[in-house]
Amino acid sequence: MSEVVTYDVVDGVAWLTINRPEARNALSKDVRDGLWEGARRFVADDSAAVLVLTGAGDKAFCAGGDLKEMAETSLEIPPPDFLPQFGRNIEIEKPTIAAVNGVAYAGGFLLAQQCDLVVAAEHARFAVSEVKVGRGSPWAAPLSWLVPPRVALEILLTGDPLDARRALEVGLVNRVVPAGDLRERAQELAARIAANAPLSVRAAKRTAYLSAEHDRDEAYARAEELWAPVYRSADAQEGPAAFRDKRTPVWTGR
Repeated sequence: MSEVVTYDVVDGVAWLTINRPEARNALSKDVRDGLWEGARRFVADDSAAVLVLTGAGDKAFCAGGDLKEMAETSLEIPPPDFLPQFGRNIEIEKPTIAAVNGVAYAGGFLLAQQCDLVVAAEHARFAVSEVKVGRGSPWAAPLSWLVPPRVALEILLTGDPLDARRALEVGLVNRVVPAGDLRERAQELAARIAANAPLSVRAAKRTAYLSAEHDRDEAYARAEELWAPVYRSADAQEGPAAFRDKRTPVWTGR
């Protein structure tokens, strides 16, 4: 594993940690590569029954894409393998838990959303912030199945964050715990799952997603079509550039 993403197994629970706290655990290429390596390692790891995904430090789970890197590379549409998306571009039969230790914005929201369960620290915050930087969020297609549609619309249209209590209230997270207890509580939940019969656990996970499987695949495909012109727009380059230059973006709608 790389230094910016670590993988450790504790009593049958694999901890995959984004270790870039100085950059709020943003998704640089090294981080993305490390997440791919860690996800594949978990799939093949017979000693690990549950995965817990988290971030280092107490400020951020993951603040999303590395906008400075995006500005430098003029990234348009991210390739299909840009980031591991559990259940979409990598099949993970075993349960996954997001232990959200701070902000989970944009790509960080994606990572939390793709996990089966979410345990959040009291100071955690969640946002699909792409509209604020002119980028796209086709990966948010399943959001209206996780929270009420009007809540999903508010999250997507405003880009404003939800605090942990609101996220719990609308069903985005399973538990909210004191920050100092996050690792222990996530480990406890994972251990309870890991103690169960593995074939039963995997079938239970599949059962929970049965009703959404076909619709979800179709929604992802349609969402990619909807967001493609946004990714290719001038505004999609303006947002990251403005972030890099520490200025207010000037939107042109082109």
